[in-house]
Amino acid sequence: MTAPMIFTAEYYQRMRDLERDGWWNAAMRDIAAMLLRSASLPGRGTMLDVGCGSGQTMAWFESLYPEWRTVGLDVAAEALAAARAIGARVTRGSGLALPHADQSVDLVITLDVVQHLPLSGGDAIALAEMRRVLRPGGFVLLRTNAQAFPRVADDPVFNFHRYRPGELRAKLRAAGFEVLRLSRVNTILGLAEIPRELRAARRNGDSRYRGILAPPPSGRGWTGHLKRRWLRLEGRAAALGVRLPLGRTIVALCRA
Repeated sequence: MTAPMIFTAEYYQRMRDLERDGWWNAAMRDIAAMLLRSASLPGRGTMLDVGCGSGQTMAWFESLYPEWRTVGLDVAAEALAAARAIGARVTRGSGLALPHADQSVDLVITLDVVQHLPLSGGDAIALAEMRRVLRPGGFVLLRTNAQAFPRVADDPVFNFHRYRPGELRAKLRAAGFEVLRLSRVNTILGLAEIPRELRAARRNGDSRYRGILAPPPSGRGWTGHLKRRWLRLEGRAAALGVRLPLGRTIVALCRA
């Protein structure tokens, strides 16, 4: 099965399939919940999902924090249509110019977004925008890709970048955030991505970003359950402040 190209209708459908049934997505939600618990969020507030996609993260957050108000934005019309179909409050917009007032939200969640921003400083602009809209003491929960093996060069066509932890930490601090937690995760299970990426590179003649490589899940069997439990162990360590040395994903919790 070929990987759909990013920002296509097929790409967002694959994303929805994985968000609904994939063990990796379920485990990453577990890790996000652990990090949010470590932040001791207040009982009420406003959460902004930057790059909300089809709204699945917003629905998940509301299930954990029902007294919170959630809003989202995305650049893709197809993604926003899917989000509105499940009742999410979303607008079309860019993380480079958030359509929100200064100090108007209490939490920003942005998952797998910063690596797709313009390579000429787009991530720094977006982080500064997130800092602008957060109230003092507010939090940002961020997830992005980590540079690992095989090394993936920046893709100027799709503005794709993989981060090293030190690079991301420095950019978060430059934007004015206090970095509370930042760690690699997906250490062992991320090794399964290597054969897929090497095959994709051979098939396409290069190593540029080609969209979601993981196939839709075939079911919720015991192997997926075990993989999810393993990633939860890594998430527990990250939530306690452990900096895992290996992993193909970076998670960060910061305070404004």
